[in-house]
Amino acid sequence: MPRIRKPTREEIWDRRAAINEKARSAQLRLPEGIAEMRHALGLSQAEFAKVFSLTTRQVSEMERGGANPTVATLERIGRVFGFQIGFVPRATPGAP
Repeated sequence: MPRIRKPTREEIWDRRAAINEKARSAQLRLPEGIAEMRHALGLSQAEFAKVFSLTTRQVSEMERGGANPTVATLERIGRVFGFQIGFVPRATPGAP
């Protein structure tokens, strides 16, 4: 498996800004959001797992949508991006 190239500080800043914009527009969703955050930081699944006190399997399953992470886990991950856990209303068909 190829090694992920470490992004520059500018690339990390740009990726974090893009993720924050997706979150503000309610377009950031699990499980894709976990993978996007990991890639924004330039971390492998193993590195991401170590940083957030998870196992590689947990990270893999979260990214595939096969895991049900706890609120505490989501808060640890989100804190790095300035996020907090909350409820977002679903878009309903035909609603503005």
